[in-house]
Amino acid sequence: MATPAVSREVVAILDGMSERRACATISADRSSVRYGSRRPDDAPVRERLHELAHARRRFGYLRLHVF
Repeated sequence: MATPAVSREVVAILDGMSERRACATISADRSSVRYGSRRPDDAPVRERLHELAHARRRFGYLRLHVF
């Protein structure tokens, strides 16, 4: 079983086929292939957490989250 991202790529490659038939061919759910994330971009927060983790190596993720 492939990950949803890989399934999306394979269905995109099979563009001569209908989406329904391409999903049936690779045994993927159409809802997984059509899914689009609505999560906001959290790159600045992740970058800041990486900086804090590098500066304070002994702190765990819970303590870093407080910072």
